Amino acid sequence: MKIIKASWVITCDENSTIIKNGAVVYDKKIIDIGSEEFIENKYPNIEITSLKENSVLMPGLINSHVHLEFSSNTTTLKYGNFMNWLNSVISSRDKLVEKATTKLISHKLLKMQKTGTTTIGAISSYSYDLEACIKSPINTVFFNEVIGSKPDMIDTLFADFKVRLKSAQQNKNDNFIPGIAIHSPYSVHPFLLRETLGLARKEKLAVSSHFLESPEEFQWLHKDEGGFLSFFKNFLGQEKAVTKPMDFLNQFKDVDNLSFTHCVEASQEDFDKIKDLGATVNHCVTSNRLLNNTKLDLSKLKEINFSIGTDGLSSNNSLSMFDELRNCLMVHTNENVIEFSKVLIKAATRNGSLALGLNKGELVKNKDADMISIILPDCIEDENDLCMNVILHTKFVESSIIGGKNV
Repeated sequence: MKIIKASWVITCDENSTIIKNGAVVYDKKIIDIGSEEFIENKYPNIEITSLKENSVLMPGLINSHVHLEFSSNTTTLKYGNFMNWLNSVISSRDKLVEKATTKLISHKLLKMQKTGTTTIGAISSYSYDLEACIKSPINTVFFNEVIGSKPDMIDTLFADFKVRLKSAQQNKNDNFIPGIAIHSPYSVHPFLLRETLGLARKEKLAVSSHFLESPEEFQWLHKDEGGFLSFFKNFLGQEKAVTKPMDFLNQFKDVDNLSFTHCVEASQEDFDKIKDLGATVNHCVTSNRLLNNTKLDLSKLKEINFSIGTDGLSSNNSLSMFDELRNCLMVHTNENVIEFSKVLIKAATRNGSLALGLNKGELVKNKDADMISIILPDCIEDENDLCMNVILHTKFVESSIIGGKNV
């Protein structure tokens, strides 16, 4: 049992409680939390670790959607238009993936850890990131991705997917949890979707899917036209989408721990269905901006939790969650900067845990002891400003605790 105290404790609990001069008692899980005075009186014989002046203790950040297999990209891929980007991914894919060695991905994970991330939802297309994720102290929900819309390739693709999933399951431990990713409604045949989701239900695995990321996807799925028409005709000989958005969403009934990523072109009807499914929306604001896609309309997410993801370095220049939070704060100009900062901190912690189906993201009793400490450059006069200043001024964390251990 250990105790750590800080100038401020951001709990990210249901009531967004903040404790001035607070302390946390923990081992692998949070045992108790309260004011410094309360904890010292209740646990008089336990040594207390005191953080520096102007310190903040909060749950570790949860990056609910990240692609690691393209971590070698810096200046190769095209931005500014979704179809230009997608074509550049296809033409440069082999070169980029070859460069993304276990050593490189491990380096990126270490940098993520130093910038406050303690848990990730890793979308894995090929399992080339498997070894790095297993070795990292960062908690990983490893989403094995399924993709394929050509009927004559479904059996082969499903067999390959099951091999990758089995490999992930064989390496399951407290910090590494297998999951399933459905690439998108435009790229997964309904039969492949049904079979994969059936497996997810049977194995009780978390599921994530991209959904309506771009105007081109919207036009293709709704009207069988737009930029995707020539793309599918040239690459796959298809002139019609394999499914419609609502038909796609309807397949996810009774899937626990479900999330949909992007959703920037989703209609209110789509969001109503996502709400009915009990799903979380993974918000990747930097990726949406760089590909010149629509900004997610947060006003449509009534009673729908949204979490924060960086996406991959294929469509971002950073995997730091604090960089992503700052970008979120700046892009959503219609939101009050002080109040929205509180929303974002919770989105990057508690809501990320909900998206991944984990027992994390809050400093409350019986939650996993995943915490980060940061040191602000000066004192905070008004508690109301705390979350905003955490987002604005944090580049690297002072320390990280994952599962009760300093890492």
